[in-house]
Amino acid sequence: MDEQANVNVVRQCYDAFQKGDIASLKSYFAEDIAWELPDVPGAPFTGRRHGVARVMEFFEQMTAAQDVNVFEPMEFIAQGPRVVVLGHYSFTVRATGKRYASDWVHVFTVRDGKITALREFLDTHVAEAAYR
Repeated sequence: MDEQANVNVVRQCYDAFQKGDIASLKSYFAEDIAWELPDVPGAPFTGRRHGVARVMEFFEQMTAAQDVNVFEPMEFIAQGPRVVVLGHYSFTVRATGKRYASDWVHVFTVRDGKITALREFLDTHVAEAAYR
């Protein structure tokens, strides 16, 4: 698959998330997907997960724990099977009512039209403060 096709897969996945179409996200993921977010104390959806079922649990837990205020992928950089996305988001934590915002980086691996891995980088300090 070419780099632009890989970017398109990631864009379609983001579009489904932004529309709240969580169920269709599964179609973009490989069965053995690896999913990694930095650990944020108090946030039940952070850490490492393997397999599409565990990644779908991530979306269930994340959407139950916080509301999306802003989710903005801004720049897409592709090289080979990797797609790096720079963006910004803001969430409100339901349990505390606190809001946090962070720039982020998502590093995707796309093979044969499916996302096989995601690693996220964000400001964990502001996220942790919102969960306290």
